[in-house]
Amino acid sequence: MKKQYLILLIIISISINAQVTVSKIFADNMVLQRNTLIPIWGTAKANEIIEVRFNKQIKKTKADKNGKWIVRLDNETAGGPYNLIIKGSNIFEIKNILVGEVWLCSGQSNMEMPVGKSKGWGVSNFEEVTADANYPMIRHIKIDREINSIPQTNVNSSNSWQVCSPSTVGEFTAVGYFFAKSIHEKLKIPIGIINSSWGGTNIETWISREGFESSDEFEEMVAQMPKISLDSIAKLRIGGSAKRIEDLQGSVLDNPNLGSFKESSFDDSKWPEMNEPEVWEKQSLGEFDGVVWLRKSITLSADDSKKEAVLELSKVDDEDVTYVNGVKVGGLNYWDVKRKYTIPAGILKEGTNVIAVRVVDNGGGGGIYGEATDLKLTLDKTIIPLSGKWKFQVESIKKSTNENSLPSLCYNAMIHPLIPFAFQGVLWYQGESNAPRAYQYRTAFPLLINDWRQKFLPAGKAGNKPNFPFYFVQLATYKTTGNSNEGCDWAELQEAQTLTLKVPNTGMAVTTDIGNPNDIHPGNKQDVGKRLAVLALNSTYNIPMVCNGPNYKSMEIIGNKIVVSFDNIGTGLSTPDKYGYIKGFEIAGKDEVFHYAKAFIQDNKVVLSSEEVASPIAVHFSWIGDASESNLFNKEGFPAVPFRTDEWKTITKEIKYKIAN
Repeated sequence: MKKQYLILLIIISISINAQVTVSKIFADNMVLQRNTLIPIWGTAKANEIIEVRFNKQIKKTKADKNGKWIVRLDNETAGGPYNLIIKGSNIFEIKNILVGEVWLCSGQSNMEMPVGKSKGWGVSNFEEVTADANYPMIRHIKIDREINSIPQTNVNSSNSWQVCSPSTVGEFTAVGYFFAKSIHEKLKIPIGIINSSWGGTNIETWISREGFESSDEFEEMVAQMPKISLDSIAKLRIGGSAKRIEDLQGSVLDNPNLGSFKESSFDDSKWPEMNEPEVWEKQSLGEFDGVVWLRKSITLSADDSKKEAVLELSKVDDEDVTYVNGVKVGGLNYWDVKRKYTIPAGILKEGTNVIAVRVVDNGGGGGIYGEATDLKLTLDKTIIPLSGKWKFQVESIKKSTNENSLPSLCYNAMIHPLIPFAFQGVLWYQGESNAPRAYQYRTAFPLLINDWRQKFLPAGKAGNKPNFPFYFVQLATYKTTGNSNEGCDWAELQEAQTLTLKVPNTGMAVTTDIGNPNDIHPGNKQDVGKRLAVLALNSTYNIPMVCNGPNYKSMEIIGNKIVVSFDNIGTGLSTPDKYGYIKGFEIAGKDEVFHYAKAFIQDNKVVLSSEEVASPIAVHFSWIGDASESNLFNKEGFPAVPFRTDEWKTITKEIKYKIAN
């Protein structure tokens, strides 16, 4: 009886495994790309005959020896709804499919950011936006956050295609939704959005191994990545990281004195130091995820110790528990929130006081970051700055590999499984995580575009130059460190994005005027989506319109003035300033010191001068993280592109991507 039961289980298992399946991207409510061959693929038993029916089409194919099959439906015009029927040893049906325009949306948090208010973020006026979102011809699918060291054949997605409505739109990518809404309202056809994005990711995780191997810049780096499972990679990384950190701090991890790290009496004299506020990836600790203790000692007089006290720690990435003289005074688990903790009376004392912060970094940047002026202790009206050197000690290393630990991890699990799905183009919003390596982004970003275009090259077109549209968002205004005279990595990243426009069939939406200096996730995604949409309407859908702002063309030095000419001025240069004063320009002479310039529009050019610069030779515009005061536009309302005419202080040129160990 047991033997018969076992045979029955084997037969059932074989039957289940032999059933025809289709890739998970194909599901109810989806949108297929119009006016192109439409690949449909899946698995079955070896050599099984598969029949696919869609609209008036019937296609047959045979699974290969590994059970893989694919058919390509003929071109379809926009319309629907239709059902897709797939028949082999079993039959199943995918319902309510539309044919229209499909766009792949990818990047980090500003692309992932949803329409609805969730977990502390969401778009401006989200209640009004949500209530108005009755667009059944707009569809959206979110690809689950997954990583893998080996390219996958199917997405590991628990999500489904959603029909846009007030009850569903809250989970849509906001940038993608406002783009889709603009395109749909203009073309009156279905729009599908595939949202494959992940907050905090760097660009390297989205590029394939083959892409890196084709690049002189990255070939040596990617050769260091073994072709083994994530678990095996994690074990190797943890071992290497542990040795490196123990050498750095001169002590083993899992220190037996761990429980004393918060106490003021603990001797931290042998601990290494790092600068605060500044993420530790830029310092001696380097690429690291895990738990770190930070300690700072201050000396107070008897009078100061009795005053009302408030401790501010700027921002902490990702979580903190904060102690003063061994007493917990606060803690938060949000990475983008300023820390401000009240210190109750009786905790501070005359003499030495110790602030101890236990920081948990789950991935990406780690540590205290933000403005130095936001790191301080306030005693009534007395302010004690806390920026500068802090002692540190690593408590533990995160045991798992994260999305930024190695190259290609997100590509393998979130992009490769979509190949060869047919779509119109890509929308990309990413770069914040790459600002410290901005110069290398000049190579990495074009590499990603060409890599994806090659990977999604339609069957039968080998040797052709892949060229689907790739539209991206330039980093928005944000209050970061640096300026023209110190150097600014944020501006250098924006510059790298501008240089990527040399890649054919690309376009960039400039957002210096619609960011938020105090929020890396600005709430105005409406205008971002609309600016991407006009790029597509003009260049992809051949509806002529002004779609971008003035960008630097040339300059002429005339005595103590510089006259700057621009391309893409539309119907003319403009400024909202009622007196015609243009802000955001700086000029410098041979001493390479930049000064704010007086600027005004004359004959659709900008004339610059400064009393501090008798013989100007170089120009900067919006060369700073917070460029919100810059006010040069064309009359169509598009902001001028940040630029510089020199490369004197390129501070990220020597900073390269390295595999964490």
